[in-house]
Amino acid sequence: MSAAVDDSLLDDLDRIAEVDVDGLLHAAALAGAQVRATVEGAREAGLERYAESTPRALVLITRPGLSPCVSKLLWALLGKACPVPVVLTDTAPPWLGPLDLVLAHTDDPGDHELAESVDRASRYGAGVVLTAPEDGPVAAAAAGRAVLIPPRVPVPPGFGFTRALAGGLVAASTLNLLRTDLYQLADELDREAERDHMQHETFVNPAKSLALRLAERTPLLWGLDDVATGVAWFAAQVIGTHTDLVCDVAAYPQAASRTALHRAATHASANTDIFADPDDLDPAQVSPLRVFLLAVSAAAVDPVRRLAVDTFPAADLLAPAEELTADEPACAAVLALRFQLAALYLGLASGTTGGSTSYYAPARPREHP
Repeated sequence: MSAAVDDSLLDDLDRIAEVDVDGLLHAAALAGAQVRATVEGAREAGLERYAESTPRALVLITRPGLSPCVSKLLWALLGKACPVPVVLTDTAPPWLGPLDLVLAHTDDPGDHELAESVDRASRYGAGVVLTAPEDGPVAAAAAGRAVLIPPRVPVPPGFGFTRALAGGLVAASTLNLLRTDLYQLADELDREAERDHMQHETFVNPAKSLALRLAERTPLLWGLDDVATGVAWFAAQVIGTHTDLVCDVAAYPQAASRTALHRAATHASANTDIFADPDDLDPAQVSPLRVFLLAVSAAAVDPVRRLAVDTFPAADLLAPAEELTADEPACAAVLALRFQLAALYLGLASGTTGGSTSYYAPARPREHP
């Protein structure tokens, strides 16, 4: 059972500030600044050396933390039409050569396995682009041989998603594998951070509203396209980082193949009365399952989306392309930021993140007969 949520805290600025002693909401709101700083850092680090080459393969090394989420999302954004193979792996593969390019991200400067992979890739002659701290074994392995893009906007560990994503996107753009306006993406992130600012009340704040819909439920984060599923993996990461909720993540066709869970979710959705007063409902009769359908692609006719929406008419449909005039990378980044801020608001309101739990009643001791 997840921690109880004090939803009154969300619209009490003094209490939010008191609980958020480490400034986590502010750190998340620096997403746009991280993108701009990463683009500038990549230019100064000499990323343009790869501008005239098309790699044999693009290798995304995934390490613990945000790296797997970033890699899955970048793979989805590159898409099936990418002219080169995109490989996700934990360590540098033995077949690397001078025609390959390696991308990696870490918040851990002492990740010795990544340091070994960077060293191995460099010795094999592969190009390496790395977003990582500028000190420690990882940076030492990259020194003079890789494009190292260190953080320029100080944020706590776990808040570098847009920095890592921007590093991958600027590298893909330099290689002519993907085109996106990263400064426009940064502007969209700034606008989302403003919409989600803690001074805005819940009914006009998309992140606070999402936090309440996630609260005390088991969220089923089902993607209606590959990019949306990539965002869902990041959403599960930040929800697990800041709350005690357990999430399910899948592309919708995969979710539909898990027949028992899909049937239970369908039943829960069919019994949802959007006009019912939550205080009047019997908790024993309320399913903990809540379906969130994520859509980033702006495809006009999408049979997967049509089927999912028809099956779950009461589900939360999160489709940023319906709100923004922006490309897929920007829509994906905005939705990711909204989930991160929602997870933070929910964690602050339930006492699972932040520096104080003074607003939350302690569990009552069990009475013994």
